Amino acid sequence: MTDETTGWTGGRNTFGDFAPGLVHYTDRVLFDEVWERPELSKRDRSLVTVAALLAGGNVEQLRFHLAFARDNGATEGELIEAITHLAFYAGWPKAMSAMAMAKEVFGAG
Repeated sequence: MTDETTGWTGGRNTFGDFAPGLVHYTDRVLFDEVWERPELSKRDRSLVTVAALLAGGNVEQLRFHLAFARDNGATEGELIEAITHLAFYAGWPKAMSAMAMAKEVFGAG
């Protein structure tokens, strides 16, 4: 599988030739196709993604997606508020872990 035509290269940058299938699905399918669908803005996709990652306890993936959400138009205040709101639905420990990651990503500590 070659990805020369892809616009997104995060998978390739992370895994190179180590996991070509995962690179393909990450770069070509997820980011070049799914993230480009017009039914949701990138900002909204980012908020949904942050919520899903928090709910699943996938804190390490939040490092990228919190910054990506900010790049996609979500403000730090909105992301902090989303994490706070999610504490009541996804669990306090998950929200506390996510907030610690947000603090790190946003350079607040």
